[in-house]
Amino acid sequence: MDRIRPSRAPDSTRCHRFRPHLLPALLAALAWQAGPVAATAAPPDLASFALEDLLNMEVFSASKFQQKASEAPSAVTVITAEEIMAYGHRTLADILKTIRGVYVSYDRNYSYVGVRGFGRPGDYNTRLLLLVDGHRVNDNVYDGGLVGSDFILDVDLIERVEFVPGPGSAIYGNNALFGVINVITKQGRQLDGAEVSAEVASHDTWKTRASYGRRLDNGLEVLLSIGRYDSQGQNLFYPEFGGTAVGLDHDRADNFYGKFSFADFTLSLAHADRKKGVPTASYGQDFNDPRSATIDRQSFLDLQYQQRLTEQLEFTGRAYYGLYHFSGDYPYSGVVNHDRTDGRWWGGELKFVHTAFQNHKLVFGAEYQRDGQRDQANYDLDPYAVYLDDRRRSQRWGLYLQDEYSLSERTLLSAGLRFDRSAEGHESVNPRLGLIHRWDNTTTLKALYGTAFRAPDAYELYYTALGPPDQLANPNLRPEKIKTYELVLEKVIGSDIRLTAATYHYVIDNLIEQVTLPGGDLMFNNIAQAKANGIELEAERRWADGSQLRASYSWQLAEREDGTWLDNSPRHLAKLNWSQPILGNRWRSGLELQYLGSRRTSHPGISAGSSVVTNLTLTSSKLAKGLEVSAGIYNLFDQDCVDPGSDEHSQALLHQDGRTWRLKLGYRF
Repeated sequence: MDRIRPSRAPDSTRCHRFRPHLLPALLAALAWQAGPVAATAAPPDLASFALEDLLNMEVFSASKFQQKASEAPSAVTVITAEEIMAYGHRTLADILKTIRGVYVSYDRNYSYVGVRGFGRPGDYNTRLLLLVDGHRVNDNVYDGGLVGSDFILDVDLIERVEFVPGPGSAIYGNNALFGVINVITKQGRQLDGAEVSAEVASHDTWKTRASYGRRLDNGLEVLLSIGRYDSQGQNLFYPEFGGTAVGLDHDRADNFYGKFSFADFTLSLAHADRKKGVPTASYGQDFNDPRSATIDRQSFLDLQYQQRLTEQLEFTGRAYYGLYHFSGDYPYSGVVNHDRTDGRWWGGELKFVHTAFQNHKLVFGAEYQRDGQRDQANYDLDPYAVYLDDRRRSQRWGLYLQDEYSLSERTLLSAGLRFDRSAEGHESVNPRLGLIHRWDNTTTLKALYGTAFRAPDAYELYYTALGPPDQLANPNLRPEKIKTYELVLEKVIGSDIRLTAATYHYVIDNLIEQVTLPGGDLMFNNIAQAKANGIELEAERRWADGSQLRASYSWQLAEREDGTWLDNSPRHLAKLNWSQPILGNRWRSGLELQYLGSRRTSHPGISAGSSVVTNLTLTSSKLAKGLEVSAGIYNLFDQDCVDPGSDEHSQALLHQDGRTWRLKLGYRF
């Protein structure tokens, strides 16, 4: 379901092969290295908390109310602003790469998130629900969530990212098939003034941001930010075309964000506009034509009201409005074909949290969304010729109920159910059950079961295009459905070590894929079932001086019902993040190692080899008052890593960036 989507020079080295069984030795070496670090005082942030405090840290996204992470019906991962800074993360995609069981691929146009072995090439993250402060960011045409330079926020505005793996439709509805990503923004009081930043990086890249935040004496809290990103990109050689795409990797993005809080009201508004060149000549375009580019534009307005009506009843109301625009120019034999999408929607949610019944915490509510515009068009610019002009409206609504029942002081039962219906007639009922038992003050066991669904989006249902081959609409598509079983063990050892182990099994029915019909035409159809088994292990240690070590390993076996290996599905993932204060606590170093196992491509007989990428970042906020400095090297050892191309690419393998650098300066007034 792709709209449109390079390669380093041919003398690049192949990606380094990494052996997962070496990870324990590497962890031991890093733990030994941490021994002699001076025990100087660390800044009072999450990185210096005891791990037991982190395990009991409250999260919101698992159940739509604040609860301890150890009591949430999921193995929730939280990435903090301090970690984002320490490791030099530039995009939401960078942040997600550090989470266990998650991997990201890139095709020189968009970033695609895979979870637990499922990452369809070219899928616009439709099987994940992306939220900003609880506001749904997935658009209403492709149902996609943008996570690269096209993400709607600057990452400097992020306070933390909560990732809730597993089916989330019992509380959130559509798209929460593999998990929920909730990006929680900073408050104005955390800035307490003005802040500016500027950065330069490889490939003629620069970025600027200006922000202001404050809580005023009258109680009004304000956060405003504006930013711009611009990169010339690389000239990329493609042996498939026998030439180099010159000046086609450019990337420019602008964004604005505002948040106003007063009493029980919070108003948020955001806008992002991104233009990206497409160097890969996908969909059979003319190679190396400078007119090949895509534009993504998104906006939202969100008003939230929260009030405690009684001691036992809390109410939250939300009203929102959203816009999405996509356009793409694709040159064919000198004629530019223009693809255009426009989405407009509004909606609201009413939610209640009720604690009047002894040992019960109920959350129940209703959501409604009206899609006032779901338009798709395709035409040649000159000479003008129209191939598609599809204009749609729709609506969807859902009702949900969840009960957190304390069976005893140590045992919780979380039971939820949601019903969803859309104007296309798609209905879905999704339960979630979680039995959470605390063996002692340091050990928690979770047994989880749930289902989730993804309704076919407007592109899959209604998009048509002339070929050859022709692409045909299929308004009879059925929703995808996943059923997941999971066991989670969380353990704290002492006050500085946290262990997490999870094993899962899932089955997806009615998987939507684009297929070739007997006559050669293309159509989306419900044709497949997928299943997977997996194990996830994670260890984290924190020291009193602020040093932090987090390592994870994931084994995942994701297959079709006939036993064939899914495309872009690594069997092994391993990650290590190590951060510590250095040079008398004036600087902090952040080291990342990310191993990605080999993956099958859609081209028979070709696979993307395994790889390990190393990133190193140095940061300091203690050189001068108000000054923050960050210097990073990404892909430190200049490995030539590849991601699988999707069907529209002539390239089976798409090469990623080699060694790059970034220097960032920020100043707070």
